[in-house]
This record gives sequence, C-alpha cells and structure tokens, in this order.
Amino acid sequence: MRRYLKLHSIEEAKSIVDDYIDKLKNEIEEVNLFNAIGRVLAEDVFSDVDIPPYDRAKMDGYAVKAEDTYEADENNPIELKIIGSLKAGEIKDIEIKNGECVEIATGAVIPKGSNAVVMVEYTEKKDNKVLIYKAVPPMENIQFTGSDIMTGELVLRKNTKLTPRDIGVLAAIGRNKVKVYKKLKFGIISTGNELISPGEPLKFGKIYDINTYTLASYIKNLGYNFEFFGISKDDVEDLKEKIKKALKKCDIILLSGGTSAGVGDLTETAIKELGGEILIHGIKIKPGKPTIIGKIDNKLIVGLPGYPTSCLTIFDVFFGDKKNVVKAKFPLRYISAKGRVEYLPVILVKHKNGYSAYPITKGSGAITSLSEADGYIVVEENKEILENEEVNVYLFGDVKVGLNIIGSHCIGIDLILKETNLLAKTINVGSLGGLLAIKRGESDISGIHLLDEKTNEYNIPFLERYKIKDAVLVRGYIREQGFIFRKEFNFKTIEDILENIYNLEFINRNKGSGTRILFDKFLKENKINPKEIKGYNIEAKTHSAVATAVAMKKTDIGLGIKTVAEQYGLGFIKLADEHYDFLIRKERFNDEDVKKFIEGLKKVKLPFEKPENCGEIIWEN
Repeated sequence: MRRYLKLHSIEEAKSIVDDYIDKLKNEIEEVNLFNAIGRVLAEDVFSDVDIPPYDRAKMDGYAVKAEDTYEADENNPIELKIIGSLKAGEIKDIEIKNGECVEIATGAVIPKGSNAVVMVEYTEKKDNKVLIYKAVPPMENIQFTGSDIMTGELVLRKNTKLTPRDIGVLAAIGRNKVKVYKKLKFGIISTGNELISPGEPLKFGKIYDINTYTLASYIKNLGYNFEFFGISKDDVEDLKEKIKKALKKCDIILLSGGTSAGVGDLTETAIKELGGEILIHGIKIKPGKPTIIGKIDNKLIVGLPGYPTSCLTIFDVFFGDKKNVVKAKFPLRYISAKGRVEYLPVILVKHKNGYSAYPITKGSGAITSLSEADGYIVVEENKEILENEEVNVYLFGDVKVGLNIIGSHCIGIDLILKETNLLAKTINVGSLGGLLAIKRGESDISGIHLLDEKTNEYNIPFLERYKIKDAVLVRGYIREQGFIFRKEFNFKTIEDILENIYNLEFINRNKGSGTRILFDKFLKENKINPKEIKGYNIEAKTHSAVATAVAMKKTDIGLGIKTVAEQYGLGFIKLADEHYDFLIRKERFNDEDVKKFIEGLKKVKLPFEKPENCGEIIWEN
C-alpha cells in the first residue's frame, strides 16, 4: 500500500479550483431571459426606467383627497361625488377637487389632485356618488413613481447568479437579453470494474453507478451543464480514451473512484501519460483524503473519492451552493397580516453576535422584494407583532458576508462599490434608521444626511442628540437640492419662484424626509404659510416620483436633487447644498474593506461635488 507523499490543506485545493474557475469566468456571451436562469451576470444592470413608471393605485377603490375622508367612520360615512373612472392602462385628463373622487382600478394612474385611495371594501356606491366609511391618510394605497426601482438605479450587480426573482427584475425594466459568463460544462467519468449502469440486471459482484447520477443532478441544480462519457474499467488505456474525449468538449473533468493509494489508483497514471501534471493528491480532510487535482492542456481534472457520500461532499466543497436555515435577531417592529400565515422576505446582516434579519417591506407590487431577499421568515397566523426576537430564516442561498451598509440610499454608494469591487449588503432604511443601526452594532457604514433646523448643520447634531458612541463620521460629498420644474416656466432664480409661488401647483415629499425638512425650512424663512401652497399635502416618496409628476404635467414644481432633474430634462434651481456623510463603527474603521471604501469615496468619479476634506473624519466619539 503506497502512502501519500504530501497531504495538502483544503484551502490549497480550493484555491486551485477557484483560480481555474475565475479564468473561465472571463468568457462572456449574451443570452435571452428564457435561457438566463442560473447564469452568472457579466455586467452591472442599471434601470433605464422608473418602476412603477407612474403613481398608481394599489387597490380597487376610489381616488380621493385624504383630507375629505378624515371625519368618515362606519356610523357616519362621508359622501363624495364620482366624477369619472380609471382602469389600468387608461389615460384621462381628470383633476379631483374637494368633495370629489374617481373610481379607480388596481394599477391605474392616480389622477391629479388625489393623494390617497380608499379601498372599495370601505365604500358604498349610489348612482354618481359614493359613501366612504373609513378615513385614509395621505399616500394610502398608492405606489409612487420609482418607489420600487428608479431610473439609473443599479438593480443587479455583476457576478450575481440569476434566480427566477432576478429574471423577473430584468423583465420589469424591459431587458430581454443579458450578458453572462459562459456556463461551466463538466465531463463525468466513473471508474471501476464493479460498476454497471442503472437499468441493467444486477449481477453478483457488481454495483450500480451512483456517483454519475448524483453528480449530474447536482451540477444541473447549480445551473451548470454536464456530459457523461461512460464507465471506465480499471484499465489505464480505457480511462485515457474517455478523458481525451471529455477534454475536447468540457471545461472540467470529474473522475469518481480510482483515486485511492493502492492497486486501483489509475487516475494519477492516466493524467501523467496524457501529458498532464498532478497538482494535488491527498487532502487533510475527512471524508475525501485521496482526492486528486490535475491539469491536462489547461483543463482541470478532479479525481473524486469512490464512496458516494465522500464523492458528493468533496464536490460540494469545491463547487457547491448550499442552502440552510439560520437563526437571527429581528431588530425592528413589524405588524403582521393577522389571520394569515405570512412569508416575510428578509435581508440578513452579520455582526459579532450572529445575524440580524431586516424585513423587506416595499410591498407585493414590488418585484425587488424578492430580488433583494436572502430568505424569508414564517409568521404564523396568530402572530400579530414581531419585535426584537429570535426568528428562523429559511435561506434562498448562501448568506453573502461583506460590508453591511445600512442607511439612506444614494447612487454614489453603488458607484463606489462597483469601482472598488467590494462585496457589500446595502439596506435602505433612511438616515435615522442607519444611525440607529450603527448604535445597535449592526451596520458597518451608514450614509446619512440629516439637517438640524436650529443650527443649519448636517448630521453632527443628530449624533449628539442620539448619544452615538464608538463611531466616527467621515465627510462624504455634496448633493444639490433644489426646485424641479418644466423648462417652459423659464425660472432663472429663487426670486422668480417666490414671485409665482401662490400660482404654482406643488408636489411635496413625505414627512421625515430630508427634502421635506428643507422645503419646510424654505417656507418658514420666507414667512409662507404651508396652507397657502397648492399641493402641499400631495406627497411623493422618491425624487423620481417628483420629477415624473412634473414631467407628466400632473403638477408644476417640486423639490429634488439635480441629477434627477437632469435625467428628466427638467429645469433646476439650487436651493441648498446637502452633506451626505458616512457614519462608521470604530471597531470596523481599520477593516480592510472599510478602508477600501473610504479610498473609493476619495478617488471614484461621482456625479456630486467632493469637498476638500472628503474621506476625512469630521466627528468621533
């Protein structure tokens, strides 16, 4: 019995396989969406459209002015006049005034003047009027322009393995083809005189070939291709002939059996006689010690153990994509759909105490809810509230470990991650949510842009107010916030807007947003009563929603960032420079990935102004 000359570590073996696969990944082809499942993206995919492309109804019901419904209840319904109806896909020039409403179907365009939809279940129609039995707040049952995906937003990153959820995202933004890396093709050869194929009569001393079918199924499940080249007898010439055929058609050749140190060891001999070299024969693991890795004509040959369990285990170590269940902390408060079992998609972030699971709550109309999910948690029908408790997360795939970036989203972050080739999980919960995630130790980096009205200073007053400790604030970049309007108005200055402000129809941002704070500050400084502003209570959740409303002439003017105005070909007058900075946990500040991110912040070209102290610490505690 011959002994192994040297046992290698599993890291050495995996490094050889990974390096080889990385080289193959440079080969790119374009495929249509029907053939893209399981393929690996060879490009970053950005959206050319807003999803949804217009403000639309989430429910069947009536589009109303929310303030008209405030006094409605089951015993004292309010009555509104129906001035028309809208179905999905219909375009009508309708404007709702106080005391009026429009009958609306799910998916239909929200008419001008409306800021909420009352579900049909809470109404009673009588001729050309409707009784409303339940009050609704502004923005209720409306999915806003770009609230799911914004124009220019990075929706899928390069090197993403495409799932059915991702294919849906590509279709949603209008892509019918996508660039992917060429799919790996495995050649499979089983070895052993004792082996016969399933379907043949089982004779004494023979066993059925298990490994070929196990490996082939697993390879297909991973999204790769394979070809079976038959069962080789324990004969070096037979094995060499099958290997030569496989070399012509495949990227990687898998041999199962024939790797042990003894009489049956033909794999090493066959590789050498075909002009190849042995890179590894023997790994310090159990099972799988006799594994062989060789190379012939720059094609990788992997000799797997003969025992089925060992064979599949080693294949999984080298090429697998395992699924499992993990326990995680649910750090937020979530009100479930009581009375129904709910499958809530979540994003996992890893920290020193384990995992935290963040719910994805864009809604069922948002296809990115699934695209972003690491997995889901099951909320039982009798469970009403999830809050600060441990949950089981059923994973869609492996949890990617990288930077945790939790806070206010900005396209600048996507550009930095792309150019620095950093793996990161970005969770968009707003500036205040990011600040609290730092405080809980869940976020590594949080983008924030919080304006303190008393001091006119960004971010630092909030860090002190919320008693943030063991963190540093790094200066980011400056985004221009201002008024967005159609160029036909020909406004040149803020004074032009002030002269016409009472004649203009505005669209506002949602309460708590930095843009809303800035607009309120502008009105206060100019001694303007918000109640005198037309459309002040019409709210949009995104910059794209504001720009789309203006471009579609649903309104005249709104507040947003300059980059969005330029995307829509609209006029823009700057109101203020906004500081978008990065809050970082001290214990992660010297981490290589964090340092790489900060270097990227300084060097990557961004569509925003960078101050002289960009990338420098401006506060710490």
